[in-house]
Amino acid sequence: MQNDTQKTIFFDVKLSEKQKEFFLSEAKYTAYGGARGGGKSFALRYKLVLLCLNYPGIRVLLVRRSYPELRENHIRPLCGMLCGNPSLAVYCERDKCFTFACGSRLLLGYLSGHGDLLRYQGQEYDIIAIDEATQIDEEMFLMLAASLRGANRFPRRMYLTCNPGGVGHGWVKRLFIDRAYRKGEIPEDYRFIPAFVYDNEVLMREDPEYVKRLEVLPESLRAAWLYGRWDVFSGQFFPEFDEAHHVCDPLPPPRDAAYYCAIDYGLDMLAALFIAVGTDGRAYVYDEVYESNLIVRAAAAKVREKLPQGATVLAPADLWSRGRDSGRSAAELFAEHGVYFTKIVPDRVNGWLALKEWLASDQDGSPRLVVSRNCRNLIRCLPQLCHDVHRPGDAATEPHEITHAPDALRYFASFRGAAPGEKNPLRSRGTFQRTERNRYEF
Repeated sequence: MQNDTQKTIFFDVKLSEKQKEFFLSEAKYTAYGGARGGGKSFALRYKLVLLCLNYPGIRVLLVRRSYPELRENHIRPLCGMLCGNPSLAVYCERDKCFTFACGSRLLLGYLSGHGDLLRYQGQEYDIIAIDEATQIDEEMFLMLAASLRGANRFPRRMYLTCNPGGVGHGWVKRLFIDRAYRKGEIPEDYRFIPAFVYDNEVLMREDPEYVKRLEVLPESLRAAWLYGRWDVFSGQFFPEFDEAHHVCDPLPPPRDAAYYCAIDYGLDMLAALFIAVGTDGRAYVYDEVYESNLIVRAAAAKVREKLPQGATVLAPADLWSRGRDSGRSAAELFAEHGVYFTKIVPDRVNGWLALKEWLASDQDGSPRLVVSRNCRNLIRCLPQLCHDVHRPGDAATEPHEITHAPDALRYFASFRGAAPGEKNPLRSRGTFQRTERNRYEF
């Protein structure tokens, strides 16, 4: 039945089972992702249109990383879908907005950098959708989520599509794959719907060679784009790190080991790794401290709690730089609180190369370095590092939050040099300056 103000609109669309799950999800944050070609962007567009038609007056925002991507992947398809005959919405090019007769508005935007967030500050949206969410960082996601509000009773929702890889790989994986939640994050708010190319019957029918093109890609790309794996992705700096191979259950370190504590410290984060090297030269990262907003006194206390007697504490040379206000260095302040540093002058590229040697396997297949499962932050951050596109051989320094624990492990590798059984070119290159063990030199 229909009256003068109500019309029935039919969309001749056949949805896959995964797309149906996406349409029916009632979670506050729903991520639909994994492999390429699963029909994610198509489903996202249709869901937003149906929401606009079904709930008069709502405000919906759809964003992508860049405007060219937004135009080709969404604006043009939406114009064809909504602005034909009959017309379902009117598109304003200036505002990048589709306005429906019922008063709902579908706004389209892009986030090529943090400056673009200013467009959305102070705005209110009932629905926010991010297409290719792994292409934006966590700060952008949180800033957008802050605009998910309003005075009406419409249940606020965010919808994300995503593929493994990209600058946002880590936060998407944490929230939707690992489900490792922080204080204030409610597990029931998050739902992940995996997508695979085989779900897309239209693509399989119209382009049957697509899967074959994915199958001949390099291993990391094939794993991410064809199988939707989140543990490997294109651009990953340490593809050799394999949790199944390098991570073990917590064990007491051997008594006759040489002990090290490698520290990366700043007010934003203390990352301290506690490492034992056995008589066979193999390394065991058995514990960690990972905590932000610690002044030196508190950071030193955290380290001392876990520091074995006679351990060598490794720290980068920048901790010897004197502060402008106090005229004293962080290394000096740590020493006053009972933690004495051995200075590392790390060469980033050679340090990463040494760490790659430690992550390699011996001839018998056993790892030269293993990490205890309770070192959650090192295990989380190390595989997220990407290549620096401007400096070959170096890891990217953004997102900054994931660099602290890997940097600490790099200091250990720089100090010890190549792994056991390998040539050790680093010791002759002056990559560290060692003071007397457990003594601070002014």
